[in-house]
Amino acid sequence: MALKVVCDQGALSDALNTVSAVVASRTPTPVLTCIKLTGSDGRLHLAATDGEISLQLQLDRVEVDSDGESLVPADKLTQIVRECGDPTVTLEAEGHALHINAGDSHFKVYGFDPAEAPALEGFDASTIDCELPSGRLSTMVSRSLFAAAVEHTRYAINGVLYDRDGKRLRFVATDGRRLAMASGDCKSSSAQQQCIIPGKALGLIRRLAGSPDTPVRIAVADARITLQFDDPDGPATLSSSLVEGRFPPFEDVIPRDQDKKVVFDRDTLRSAIRRASLLTNEESRSVRMKFEESRLTLTSHAPEMGEAVVHLELKDYGGDALEIGFNPTYIADALKVIDESEITLELKAANKPGLIRAGRDFTYVLMPVNV
Repeated sequence: MALKVVCDQGALSDALNTVSAVVASRTPTPVLTCIKLTGSDGRLHLAATDGEISLQLQLDRVEVDSDGESLVPADKLTQIVRECGDPTVTLEAEGHALHINAGDSHFKVYGFDPAEAPALEGFDASTIDCELPSGRLSTMVSRSLFAAAVEHTRYAINGVLYDRDGKRLRFVATDGRRLAMASGDCKSSSAQQQCIIPGKALGLIRRLAGSPDTPVRIAVADARITLQFDDPDGPATLSSSLVEGRFPPFEDVIPRDQDKKVVFDRDTLRSAIRRASLLTNEESRSVRMKFEESRLTLTSHAPEMGEAVVHLELKDYGGDALEIGFNPTYIADALKVIDESEITLELKAANKPGLIRAGRDFTYVLMPVNV
């Protein structure tokens, strides 16, 4: 029996955008550029994999007239459904082709035999490591992933460390110049778990988060991590191979003896950093921060461009005067992911790392630059 299903255009477009993010962009294996559609049990199941990461998503806002399967290129299917202006889209398989009908438009996309699609494993509840709300998980991912390395020769730091100790979960990322650690509580009955998750997989978690209260169950087994999003409007299963290698001993990087501390309003500091960085370039990507008893002066200078000077009043700076330089982009990156209105900056010396804290759940270590 051939697949025939009527879908809500918006819901289908969103689902395709999410699932298509998994497919391989460059591969000699054509089926890895495809999405597999399966109509059964009154639902449309969408699945894709690049060989390392897989995503399976269920769509409820459909009418399945006929159960069946289809395997078609993700890019064309996603583009076509996105451009369809009609509120409903009908998908109907014919052999290895898929007919797409919406209003006054009809498309026929050639695909492959669904039997050629790689088999994807489901979620194994017996290997659950922990459970937490998707909103908390998404926040932890946002607060760590931005600091991960990209295509670094030390492959382990291209991913993010998943570090669970009891009911406390931490995500840690570093690129060698900065380190971000996001923490949160979770439900777990086992003692410890540690592994490294690829950045691509973590980026998908944010897409799947949905309602902040949606429960997410995380399982780790056989060099893979699998996340089950129990969204009542459409459960999703994300599975990824883990990054091989040893993550750096991050605990050793976090300073413990900072003797100069100052509390900032997040938005005030973000504005000052943004203004001070206006006259920087790739060759002089630094902002000098001069801390005195009651004032912070931020300066930047770029040859042939000019210089910037920004002043901020300090109400509770404790410590001797200090001048230190930081890459303003790295500070701005951290401030973007902080929800709290106040942050604490801790310092030691001009040649020592700076430390930004927000509440009890975010710690950010930042190496200084020469000024």
